[in-house]
Amino acid sequence: MSIPTAPPQPNEEAQAPSASSLMAIIALILRIITWVCLIISTIIIVTTTATIIGTYQTVEIHFNDIIAYRYVLVVNVLGLVYTKLQLPSSIRLVISGNPLWKSPGFLMYDFLGDKILLSLLATEVGAAFGATLDLKKDLDDLNDILRENYKNTALSQIRVKLDDFF
Repeated sequence: MSIPTAPPQPNEEAQAPSASSLMAIIALILRIITWVCLIISTIIIVTTTATIIGTYQTVEIHFNDIIAYRYVLVVNVLGLVYTKLQLPSSIRLVISGNPLWKSPGFLMYDFLGDKILLSLLATEVGAAFGATLDLKKDLDDLNDILRENYKNTALSQIRVKLDDFF
């Protein structure tokens, strides 16, 4: 008959993740979130349209019609490509603890690429908000002018559709 022994105590050092592995996991999660948000943003920009039915013609507003929205699409695609290129390195760093490339050139690419992408995304947001506000203001002013001159009730329906677009 054997004497029961106490189960072995877990080694606390082996279970606690190190600071570098925790940072690698956070970096991977942030890259995945960035990639998903860029995909969603790209889909929204490409698929969103507004149709205005006027007295004489129907006008459809699409992202191609506004230069700032084209810039948003280009920056989104660049962000998707850059983030997709960074994902294998981040995954390997989380799994093995070693970076995919250890060269100083890759570290510089990683550092500067993140900063450039951040700057592009920030200017993209500013351009999109500015274009949206200007376009909405211009269309609201046009609506007011036409309402004063023609007393057209159909313009209020057009304005509701434009408000949904923006």
